[in-house]
Amino acid sequence: MDDLRTDAFDFDLPPDRIAQQACEPRDHARLLCLTPEEQKDRHVYDLPDILRPDDILVLNDTRVIPARLYGTRDAVRVEILLHKKQSDGTWLAFARPGKRLRVGQTVRFGPDFSAEILEKRECGEVVVRFAAPDHDLLRLLNRYGEAPLPPYIKRAPGEARADKDRYQTVFAARDGAVAAPTAGLHFTPALLETLKAKGIETAIVTLHVGAGTFLPVKTEHIRDHIMHAEWGEITPEVAQTLNAAHKQGRRIIAVGTTSLRVLESSTDEAGIIHPFAQETSIFITPGYRFRAVDVLLTNFHLPRSTLFMLVAAFMGLERMKAAYAHAIKEHYRFYSYGDACLLEKGASF
Repeated sequence: MDDLRTDAFDFDLPPDRIAQQACEPRDHARLLCLTPEEQKDRHVYDLPDILRPDDILVLNDTRVIPARLYGTRDAVRVEILLHKKQSDGTWLAFARPGKRLRVGQTVRFGPDFSAEILEKRECGEVVVRFAAPDHDLLRLLNRYGEAPLPPYIKRAPGEARADKDRYQTVFAARDGAVAAPTAGLHFTPALLETLKAKGIETAIVTLHVGAGTFLPVKTEHIRDHIMHAEWGEITPEVAQTLNAAHKQGRRIIAVGTTSLRVLESSTDEAGIIHPFAQETSIFITPGYRFRAVDVLLTNFHLPRSTLFMLVAAFMGLERMKAAYAHAIKEHYRFYSYGDACLLEKGASF
């Protein structure tokens, strides 16, 4: 299926369907439930009644860092969006206005916080080094940075500070993401307790989500798209738990495409999940054979995005287009702060 054209994954979305604010309470978001046979409109708080008592939910515990910075370079305002830490301590970032920056220049974010431009790349990407040790960087980011909301959520400079807590799952624990694992944003402590009381177990994995997650594919054919890499981890204990669950005939439910991607990256052809601690650039498109995940909880994704391609692989492209058309008609809210769908695995295309 890798000869598919990218425009096969396009669809029209009215701008007013793009959620600008998160649903409150978190678990009152709407939930479109899809199986190979039927479709139902529910809410996230219905999950304890929808899921089976022996299901196991896989949550991504990555924590979003305040990766959007506003600074100045020779009195010119500069926006820096960090998206990936490099092994040598430098960071890849998107800069605006990138064309006016020069290698060797310093961008200042505060009296005690600055970064040097080490390299310029295509499409406004730069390599920066902060004039602060790694152990102090998070403190400075928390002081000067903002939540790195995706571009379709509109905020004036400074306004995104109010999203610092809301653009974070309640189970976030490990700093490193520059975008939220958005399906996890729907959970509350009370909902997790209710699920536990119903016998629904949870397991924790990590995938530090990169900014490239939300970008549309710009190549004509999907086979030509270069997937971004993200760092993930599955501990030996979690791998053992999930393998035992599969042997017992229990369903593994990935909360979000990030959980799914790290699970599928660590699973062999026989369906055995292995411990994992490395980067993954897995690109899941129609024709892919899923080995680890039985059910996927995910938000509604951008047209022409790798995430819409992933759900098309999971349920079938025509089925997902029909489901999205229903969601648009019924005024579901789309993207990071939007509603969710629960997908039970179907045909690959």
